[in-house]
Amino acid sequence: MITVLYFASLREQLGRSSEQLDCPEGVTSIGELRTYLGARGLPWSRVLHVDELVMTSLNHAMADASAGIEAGDEIAFFPPVTGG
Repeated sequence: MITVLYFASLREQLGRSSEQLDCPEGVTSIGELRTYLGARGLPWSRVLHVDELVMTSLNHAMADASAGIEAGDEIAFFPPVTGG
């Protein structure tokens, strides 16, 4: 089982802040997880589309699409943050 968290505008668009998933067969990276979730249809496909700038973390550390995932991991998706 993995924990997936959605923050800020992603949470608002998807209507949830988190979910627990059994790691789907063949999904071994953050990029593959993003594709899997996007295949759910709207609004998932729009929010997590590969062309959308979405930041990710794996177990509280920034990670890119190639980062491997496994049972027990926490993956967070969030929009880019700017400061000033």
